[in-house]
Formats: sequence, structure tokens, C-alpha cells
Amino acid sequence: MANFTDEKNTLMLISLMKKHGIKKVIASPGTTNVAFVATVQQDEYFEVFSAYDERSAAYMACGMAVESGEPVALSCTQATASRNYLSGLTEAYYRKIPILAITSTQHLGRIGQNFQQAIDRSIQPVDSVKLSVQVPVIHSEDDEWYCNVLLNRALLELRRNGNGPVHINLTTAYSMEFPVREIPKVRVIRRIGFLDSFPAVYPKIDISKKIAIFVGAHKKWSNELEEAVDEFCQHYNAVVLCDAVSNYKGKYRVMYSLVASQRQYHSPVCDIDLVIHLGDVSGAFILSSVKETWRVNPDGEIRDTFKKQTYVFAMEEEVFFQRYNQLGKDYVGDDSYLRAWRIECDKFNQKIPELPFSNGWIAQHTAEALPKKSILHLGIYNSLRHWSFFDVDESIMEYSNTGGFGIDGCVSAALGASLVTDKLVFLVIGDLAFFYDLNSMANRDVKNNLRILLINNGIGTEFKNPDNRAYKLGSLANPYIAAEGHNGKKSKNLVKHYAEDLGFLYISASTKEEFLKKIPNFVSNTPKEHPVIFEVFINTEDETETLHILYNLETSVTVSAKNLAKSFLGDSNIKKLKKILRK
Repeated sequence: MANFTDEKNTLMLISLMKKHGIKKVIASPGTTNVAFVATVQQDEYFEVFSAYDERSAAYMACGMAVESGEPVALSCTQATASRNYLSGLTEAYYRKIPILAITSTQHLGRIGQNFQQAIDRSIQPVDSVKLSVQVPVIHSEDDEWYCNVLLNRALLELRRNGNGPVHINLTTAYSMEFPVREIPKVRVIRRIGFLDSFPAVYPKIDISKKIAIFVGAHKKWSNELEEAVDEFCQHYNAVVLCDAVSNYKGKYRVMYSLVASQRQYHSPVCDIDLVIHLGDVSGAFILSSVKETWRVNPDGEIRDTFKKQTYVFAMEEEVFFQRYNQLGKDYVGDDSYLRAWRIECDKFNQKIPELPFSNGWIAQHTAEALPKKSILHLGIYNSLRHWSFFDVDESIMEYSNTGGFGIDGCVSAALGASLVTDKLVFLVIGDLAFFYDLNSMANRDVKNNLRILLINNGIGTEFKNPDNRAYKLGSLANPYIAAEGHNGKKSKNLVKHYAEDLGFLYISASTKEEFLKKIPNFVSNTPKEHPVIFEVFINTEDETETLHILYNLETSVTVSAKNLAKSFLGDSNIKKLKKILRK
């Protein structure tokens, strides 16, 4: 009976090598790679060869891979052993030969600390490998997920875009235990390209399951793509889950954030069997009860946002949906899943009580008032979050700097958009983000189609929200974490004088009544002679209370019990309890 290592990262690599069809291994002697070599040599799946000279091993792998038509793995120990792979890997790089160089390493913290044989492999010559990944020892669930993503990415790269060599720097804990009797099954991620055999390699979709298309930040949709998605949803009884910046405006659009954000209630519609992931970084709540995700993007990269990815389709979104529409042409959905989502969304929208004067209240009373065919830019976090709870007219395009997710360029991005269109460009932004990018208002090319809605609460209110780590610190967080007291301490004159001196029309409000009186002028489609800034003064306590209300519109006994246990036991004890129950 075989005796395999107990090092989880090594077992995961070996399991994935089998899934990716890598069976030929050339092993060089050493101590650091004992866990890997001792395991593969006992697994009948692998064909293991020996070469004590790593330079020779790399060239052997080149010849072996070319002759067999299969990828070949190399394994070596620490120190300069791996340096001798470089000439052979360079050969493989220019000839596009799939060689997997697995270099075992001590804990990376030992590098540069005068430990024996601890050398730095973090950077490789640009023409030696297509990809190099550093795989840590697994101590936590996050480590396990991260290692799985790294290893899948590395193994997929071997055959991507015409093949080539890849490097895995595999950390060992020097375990001398070999108690494992069977290589564990782990998640494998597959890549399907535009030229791959259709429909042979395309996974089937079970129409009896709950299927959703999740759209992160997305550029304006073409009519062809929207029609293809609508047809897909019709065939497969699917929905399209959107946040404020998804920009899908078709029949199956669902603004899901309010339902999914509930803290005391879990809606059955959120239990999704398959999510097809489009777009880029989302500004909304990431669903946690998803069983499987497929990503569709021409870049073909793994983006495991939900930690459940099994496929990446390296193709245009329109092509993906056209092909699955062809596969599902005989399916006729009944839109029951769409109706279920709409019932939930309507239920929670009706449950919203009168909110405090806050970003959420402002979004609620402004979203439907924005003029058709205008453009809306949103500051990240608080503004984007609240505006994802409420829908705007389908003709309005929405954008936010979700790529880097920083507060530093929100005004500039809206300004840039306004300079190349005659449409009205609205920006909703908090005070810290506004003052961070204040200089852009003084740009000499500012046009009169720019309108800024400045929510001034005098603090980084993100740090005062219940979900933020700083929330429990209370007022202790205010001076240094939440940056309270800067920029005039909610001065009623600072922005007014600055804006008016630059030629802006300035208006302000400090109450709901003032806001409702002045918002029609701000959103009016009538052209104005000047750009406009509407400064609204609110209190951070009202912001916090608004989010608390929106997050707790309904309560279920099960979720409440879980939250009570969590608050009583704490996160660390909950994790310990889960481990005990799994045993």
C-alpha cells in the first residue's frame, strides 16, 4: 500500500497534475523535494525518471515532451540546483515546449537570512518561463483556496497559446510523515478557448438548476450581446444579477443587492447552482451560497471571485452565449426564477421604511429623478453601495472606479467623461473622495454638462459602517482611521467659495425638505450655463443607521440563531467548533 506525504500543497499539486494529464516526471536528488518525489514514485499513474544533473534533466524533458507530445514535469531541491534548469527552460520557451519546473523551497522567510541553500526564486528571466508561481504551505482555508488557484493557473498555462514552460516554487515544511493512503480529489479549473472543439468540450448546463449570470463592472453592452443574453435566459430559465455599474438593461435584469445583503435573512433565490461570471470588479455584495461559477472573458484568466470557479471561457461574451443558445435551442424556460427574484426584490423594496437623511435616502429619492440618457458616476464604497440598492432608468449608463477601488480619481473620471459627450454627467461622491481629487474641478476645460452631488458627512463614513473592522472602535476610530475633522469640518463656505470662484453653480441642503426642494433643479434636463455642484450635509450617525436598516429588513430564525452564536462565541471559537464537527 502506498504511503503519501501529508503536506497538503504537495498533494494538491499531484492531484491536479493527474487531472491535467501530466504523468512524466524527471526527478533530481535532494532533501527539499522529498515529499513530492516520494509521493509520485509510489503513485502508479506517474512515470518517474531520474537525472542527477538538473541541466541535463531540463534538456531531457525537452526531448521527452517533443517526442511524446505530452508535458513533462521536473523536480529539484533547493540551492543552485534550480539555476541549472535555466538553459533547458530557455530552449523550451523559444520552442514552446510544455515543461513544468517544480522547484522545492524552504519557508520563504528564510531567504536572505543566511540560511543554508535558501535562495530567491521570486523572479525568473523573462524568456525562461511563461509563468512563475510561489506556492505556500497550507495552514488555513484561504491558503488552500489560494494554492488551488495558483496551481490551476500554472498547469493551464502549460498548454495556453501554443504551449511553453511554467515554474512552480513549492514550499515544503520538511514533513517526514507519509500517512496518506489516497491522493485527495481537489478542484480543477478548465479553460475552453474559442477554437476548442464545439460542442464536444463544452460542459452541459442542467436546466433544472438555478442559473444566474453575475455581471461586475461592465462597459456599454451591444444590442447583439444583450439579445444573446436574453435568449440564453429564456432557454435556461436564468436571471442576470446586476449592481449599479453592470450596465445590462435587458429583460432579465435583477438588482440583487438589497436581497443578498440581508444579515438576518437568507433568501432561497440566493442559493445558486451555476453562476456565469461576466465583467470585472463588482461594487456590490458577493454571493456566498454559490455552488459553481464559470467565467467568460476574452482574457481567459482565472478570476475566482466566488471561490467556486470550474471553467474559464476564453472568448467574447457574445460567442459564449450564441453557442449555448445553439445547444439549448430546444429548451423553453418559464421565467420562474426571474419571477422568484422579482417577488423577493419587490418585497424588500416595500419593506424599506422612512430612512434617515443619508446617502441611502438620497439615492432612494434621486435614482428615478435622473434624466434619461444621462451618465452617472459613483464614488466607491458608500455611494456605490447605496446606489446599487436602487435602480435608475434603463437609458442611463453607470460607472465607478472599481478597478483599483481607490478614492483618488472619482472627480477626474467623471470630468473626463463629460469632456467627450454632450450628455449630462452626474457624479455622486463623499467628502473625503471629493477633496482628494479637488484639483480636477479647476481644470480649464470643465464643461457645463458636469453635475456633482457631494455628500458631506465630515468623515470617512465607511469606517463607521457596521461591517467595517473599525466599527467596534467607536469614536476611537474617528481621528486617525476615519480622518474626521479635515477639509473645513463640514464648513458651509469652503466648497461654496471654491466652486463659485471656478465658475460652478453652487447649491446646498442640510435637511430632507431642502434637498427635495432643490433636487429638481439639479437633475433638470434643461441646459445650464455653468457646471453644478450640489453639496448635501448629513451626519455619519444617520449613514450608519441607514445601512443597519437596509441590512435588516427581515429576520429568519435560522440566520438569527447563527448570528447570535457568532456574537456569543466569536469568530475564532466558531472556526474551532467547525473543525471539531468536521472530524
